[in-house]
Amino acid sequence: MTRIGVLALQGAFREHVHALSELGADAVEVRLPAELDDLDALVIPGGESTTVGKLMEIYRLTEPLRRFVAERPVLGTCAGLILLARRTTGDEQPLLGAMDVVVRRNAFGRQVHSFESPVELSLPGTDMEFSFPGVFIRAPWVEEVGPDVEVVATWEGHIVGVFQGHLLGLAFHPELTEDRRIHRFFLDMVEKESEAKLAAASVGA
Repeated sequence: MTRIGVLALQGAFREHVHALSELGADAVEVRLPAELDDLDALVIPGGESTTVGKLMEIYRLTEPLRRFVAERPVLGTCAGLILLARRTTGDEQPLLGAMDVVVRRNAFGRQVHSFESPVELSLPGTDMEFSFPGVFIRAPWVEEVGPDVEVVATWEGHIVGVFQGHLLGLAFHPELTEDRRIHRFFLDMVEKESEAKLAAASVGA
């Protein structure tokens, strides 16, 4: 069974655990560095990115997380997208720097400006293009993307979803909907990554 960790320092981590468990994954909450060791992949949920960054430092998770996201599949939603970025346009905070993107925090406004609106989504490596129920809560958007980054979601001309290698970052909250297509795609992505690593290991042996 695929074992997916959900960073559980703050924010909407329980909703991600529920969504992944519904799809048959072994979803576990992660708060300490040692809990990263036996995971196939990780979800970094929405929340308050500066608070999560401070807690990462307190629990000595920052460097272990940087090593993890460099090697294994990660889904980052809202604050998770911010933490995956190489840079933000606002105040400095701890970042994992794994995705070649520049993110604007709270780009759509404060909590009172939260909204729901369909997002045009195109999942990489598939022929799946569809409208997804986007839930935006103090959401960021992506202002710059590097050459290896694929834009997978937009809303009114703003980039709200990006993909790079084994990393998927979204500005919205798929876990707060009943639509499981993004979580299903992420699990499929994790399984393909695991199969590729096993095949490479067998060739090396």
